Amino acid sequence: MTNLSIGKYIILLLISLIFLFAVARPAAAFFCRNYNGNKICILSIKRSAKYHWEYRAEVSINDVRKPLEIYNCRTQEKIKKNGKIVKFTSNGAGELICSVLDK
Repeated sequence: MTNLSIGKYIILLLISLIFLFAVARPAAAFFCRNYNGNKICILSIKRSAKYHWEYRAEVSINDVRKPLEIYNCRTQEKIKKNGKIVKFTSNGAGELICSVLDK
């Protein structure tokens, strides 16, 4: 083998390893808390620029991933993906988000 073909194999190996680690890694949580008997993890969160009391967040509760929802800390309501507005559940993600982040 020539030095050129060995270099190609090394580059191919490096690219394969980078791709493997990029794809195989599970989604990391922003942070997790044990909150009144529930394990609540915030997977992604973004605060609204226009309405500073609102957060768009993806959470998991007891390792069950929830879709993106809008949490309104002013009215203690969340807007589900289908547009339905519901009150925060007791000891749920909305209470955690608003108590920890809305200060």
